[in-house]
Amino acid sequence: MVSATLPSPEALPVDELRERSDKYRVSVDEYIAFRRNGFLVVRGLVAPEEVEELRSHTYDLMQGKLPEQTSRMQEVDPDSYNGVTVQGLEAPPDHLTPDEKAQYFLRIHMLHRQLELHERYLLHPRVLDVLEVLVGPDLLALQSMLFLKPGGKPGQGWHQDSYYIPTHPDTLCGAWIAIDDADEINGAMWMAKGSNAEPVYPPVDGYGFGTTEIESIPFVANVSDPDDAKNDLSRIADKYDQLLVSAKAGDVVFFGGHILHRSKQNFSVDRTRRSFVGHYCNARSFTQWGADENAVEKTDPITGMSNGSHILARGDSHLPFARPKFGTPCAALLPADVRRRQSEAIAAMMGDMSSGMMGAMPADPNLEDED
Repeated sequence: MVSATLPSPEALPVDELRERSDKYRVSVDEYIAFRRNGFLVVRGLVAPEEVEELRSHTYDLMQGKLPEQTSRMQEVDPDSYNGVTVQGLEAPPDHLTPDEKAQYFLRIHMLHRQLELHERYLLHPRVLDVLEVLVGPDLLALQSMLFLKPGGKPGQGWHQDSYYIPTHPDTLCGAWIAIDDADEINGAMWMAKGSNAEPVYPPVDGYGFGTTEIESIPFVANVSDPDDAKNDLSRIADKYDQLLVSAKAGDVVFFGGHILHRSKQNFSVDRTRRSFVGHYCNARSFTQWGADENAVEKTDPITGMSNGSHILARGDSHLPFARPKFGTPCAALLPADVRRRQSEAIAAMMGDMSSGMMGAMPADPNLEDED
């Protein structure tokens, strides 16, 4: 359901998108850790009351209690529930028990285009505070995923997110919000520390993006397969320290598009491992991924560019972008002149100093060189 009215850019409280008392400041050590390791865990970034809102929402969704869950999925053999991926807002079949309904879903994609709550957490201000330092200052919000992963559900084998979501330049970054405490028992993520230095490995066949321009780069098969013997990325991940990334509810794990990561099965009986995951890139990057089928213009007819389907979260861009359907405050709702002022940088150039050293000075492209 889309809200009936959105605030006009002129009516939006611009100050709300500038400085806030709860703004998160990324430290130098955190910045270095992300660049060196390929990931960063920010503890307690999402407030406890927000975590509780996500928990309540996901419980209602799993039980089919959301008002938007009006349609029903075609009933299938109960033995086939494991690993079901659902893209819409269908409800589990009515005849299932509450425990069976809780087992019905594994993950759901792109609900920010259907539910206000998902748009709001995709554009969570403190998450964006971190992202604008890591990949910004101009940010495009590309994808939302809700992982439900109840007890017994499978994990996902080694993979690189840029393999699935190509951006050019490649600036993809994920933000994984822990809704439940996550550990080795209930299927927390694992990272191959430092593998962000690896190129994105192209597929042998089928869908997938990779850097084929690199000489003799190996092509890979069975990416994301939990069976290490089948997944060709396993041998690459084995070159690195593989770290379990335990997280408490409210922690957020940021990870770049190149780092190899995985999760294992939820081995518990009664513990879920819920998480809300957003994917973002620099808003100056071009992508042909994820066109909104409900958008007026799905893609550019010549280039296939889908940037116009994705929300400008922070900063500005010379490329198309979408406004949030539910009016969540973000850069896309600012007037164009305000966005430009916020993203302006002082032009500078190196210039000779009397000491013979080099210094920086304002650059005026209209001045002629007097030499």
